[in-house]
Order: sequence, then structure tokens, then C-alpha cells
Amino acid sequence: MNINYSVIEIYSLKGRMLNQVQAFLEGLDLMIDKGIEYTVCVLDGDKIIATASRRENILLCFGVDEDYQGEGLTGDLLTYLIKNAAKEGYDHLFIYTKPDAAARFLPYFFYPIVATKQVCLLENKKNGITKFIENYGDIACEDSAGIVMNCNPFTKGHLYLAETAAARCSRLFVFVVSEDKSLFSASERFEMVSKGLKHLDNAYVLSTGPYLISSATFPSYFLKERTSADEVYMELDLRIFCEHFAKPLGIKKRFVGSEPFSEITAAYNLQMKKILPQYGMELIQLERVGGSVPISASEVRRLILSGDLTEAEKLVPGTSVPYLRKKVQNV
Repeated sequence: MNINYSVIEIYSLKGRMLNQVQAFLEGLDLMIDKGIEYTVCVLDGDKIIATASRRENILLCFGVDEDYQGEGLTGDLLTYLIKNAAKEGYDHLFIYTKPDAAARFLPYFFYPIVATKQVCLLENKKNGITKFIENYGDIACEDSAGIVMNCNPFTKGHLYLAETAAARCSRLFVFVVSEDKSLFSASERFEMVSKGLKHLDNAYVLSTGPYLISSATFPSYFLKERTSADEVYMELDLRIFCEHFAKPLGIKKRFVGSEPFSEITAAYNLQMKKILPQYGMELIQLERVGGSVPISASEVRRLILSGDLTEAEKLVPGTSVPYLRKKVQNV
């Protein structure tokens, strides 16, 4: 790095420094992201000339002053970010950037996964997502359907959705969100779904890895609040599903339940109606079971946390009950 430049590392971006970074990014028609844990800035004197940040294993908010482009500052930023990520235990990294800026990361061994008009997502594993899908094995089927579920926990509503979908296709792929940010762990949720759907001969329960509804593709889902970037995240996540999951597995239908509770999920369902048909896929939305008060995993969690196990058990299939009882003992 040019000796005239200096670098500062910031572990909690706030106050004056937050304002300066935000103003710098806005000048490049970029916006700062929520949840940033670490930021690196390159300075020429007191002037910010380049910056980038990390949120968990996501590298984002890259900005380089136009007058300083071509001087290798992107590589300098990445060196700091990758070192910091490794220190925090992250080795599989993703980058958010504008599509026209994606090429600058290729020399540093980051590879595009998908791009929309607004954003490109890259990862530091060559053909990482392709190899992940290949690990499912030879299970592709032309008349197949897909469901993506968090199942926190697996309820009678989830069961109804899966049973109905399985009856309308030759093969059903149920993708269980792998992100570990729920009351029930990823392994617990995967087990609940697997046991709950064991009676469906044509159902395959699969993990999403870091590629569907994850911190990398859809952080708003876990923040549970609307942000100005929501539609960007939703489109990104859906195009990953369509291009990397649905296409090789032969998925032609995606089943979802109606969403009366979560604004984020309801908006996501609307995006599916727009994007899935572009890939020749049909979205089938089913009304939730439960009458005037539809069954929801959030209600089950509320009952668990309030200690009302009896009522909570009424909303889940028998295969989920042991997991609820264990959770009650630990909360």
C-alpha cells in the first residue's frame, strides 16, 4: 500500500465515523448496511478514499473513490476483511457488490453466484453452490415441487403444506433453512421435518446451506424488520433458488402458505409471484390451517416461552412434541 495512505479498523461503527463512512458511500451511490460488525477505511490524510465492512461472513459496503481506483485498494480492503473474518472463525465468505463492480473481485478468487440489476453475490469457493447441489445426489425429477421452510418448530401447518404439495407432484423437495438463528437449532429443525414427513415416500428433506434464506441472501428475514434493501434481498434469494436449485432438480412448482403474521414473509411471497414465472415456475399458495386463528410457529414459540406446553403441543404433530418438551426444560 502507498506509504501516504493510512488504514483504520473500526469494530463498532458509530458516531462521527459512522457519519463519515455513510457520507462517503452515499457519494458513490451506495448505502451503508445494518448489522455491520467490522469496518476498514483507507485514508489519504483525513480523507476516506476507500472502505468496506463485514457482517458475519458477508463482505459488503465496498467503496473506492474514483480518483484512487486502479491502485489496488480493493485488494487491500479484502486483505483486512479476510484476516478479520478468519479471526472470527469464518472461512466461507460472500461479497455483496454492484454488478458492474463484480469483475474487480475475480482476481482475488471470489466467484459470482447470481446477479440482479442492483446487486451481485459472490463467494470464495469456486463452483461452491454447484458442488453443494451435487451433494444432494441423483434426485432430480422433471415433475417436482419445492418448499422452503424454517420450521421453528415444525407445526401441523407445515405438515399440511407438505402433505398437500406431495400429493400434487411426483417428487417433493423440502428445503429446511440451515441458518442457526432460531429458537430451535438447524439440526433440531431438520430432524423435526425429517421425522414429520417420513410417511411421505416422495418427499426429500434437504438443507439449504448458506444459499437460501440466509444471512448472505436474505438478512431481513432474521432482522424481522423492513429495510430499504428488502426487495433486493428477496430477488437475490429467489433467483438463487430458481437458477441453482430449481433448474438442476427439475422443480416446476413452489408451494407456500398464506402469511397473515409476518410482513417480511408476506412481501417475499409477493416477490415470488413476480419472479418464479420468469423461470417457468408456478407458485401455489395454500391457506393456512387452523380456522380463524391459523397455526403459526411463532405462536408455538410464544406458548413454549410462556411455559404453556399443553397448548403448544396441540399445534404440532406428535413427532415434534419431544423437541418442544426438551426446549421447555431449557428455557
